[in-house]
Amino acid sequence: MRHWQEELVQAVARWRELGRPVPDVALVAGSGLSVDLGVPIAGPEPLADWLPFPVLSVPGHRHEVELLELPGGRRVLYFRGRIHGYQGYTPADVVFPIRFAALLGTKTLVMTNAAGGVRPEWPAGTLAAVSDQLNLTGGNPLSGDPPAAWGARFPDMLDAFDPGLRELAGRRARDLGFELQEGVYAGLNGPSYETPAEVRMLRILGADLVGMSTVHEIVAARHLGMKCLVLSLVANPGAGVTDAPLHHEEVLEAGRAAASRVKSLLAALLGDPALD
Repeated sequence: MRHWQEELVQAVARWRELGRPVPDVALVAGSGLSVDLGVPIAGPEPLADWLPFPVLSVPGHRHEVELLELPGGRRVLYFRGRIHGYQGYTPADVVFPIRFAALLGTKTLVMTNAAGGVRPEWPAGTLAAVSDQLNLTGGNPLSGDPPAAWGARFPDMLDAFDPGLRELAGRRARDLGFELQEGVYAGLNGPSYETPAEVRMLRILGADLVGMSTVHEIVAARHLGMKCLVLSLVANPGAGVTDAPLHHEEVLEAGRAAASRVKSLLAALLGDPALD
């Protein structure tokens, strides 16, 4: 698997040549969950301007990157949209933005995603902090021979989702008047939605949420020493949890309906000194 080492070095060098500062936090927005935050320092720019391969479009993903400054001075590298393995990308392709952020010197990663709900008691609109993950994609961004300087060959994934950041997110959600759930996220390849049998299997395995992103990005981020927080929006019940068929438009609509809560929570988190 090609890890794009030379291209990452070039992207980092270009960022520095432009005189842009090191971001404090990288933020990745999931399907329908792009929100406006802070004052732009640079961008928005097409994500493709910073990647060594073409970006294929997915509804609900703007595929832009910008550098923002929040009140208080925190700088956020904001990826509006992500790329997915089901588009034909390798795991190393998928995590290029994460590695780019980490190699710039960014220490904290915050991501959002839209997920299917495996737990019947979590209706659409439930917001949860991911506490652990099941990588069921059959792939890993560390396969092959990533540079030794990036991190341990066999990185530890205990507390991959930082407990302190999860606790902070829960406090800030309560301050805003709602409860932030916690659960395990299962990552599958897609693009087909899960079958009812697969959702039953995931429930037995301990999953609370299921989606087509996130797991590779977390592996790459932890490999490079980043602290990680993932906020997952239950956009629809998993197949078989109800009798309703699943549609991507439903996912996007759930994101739009929850945008105010997501934006309020992200603003509270990103403005909190304890995030560092």
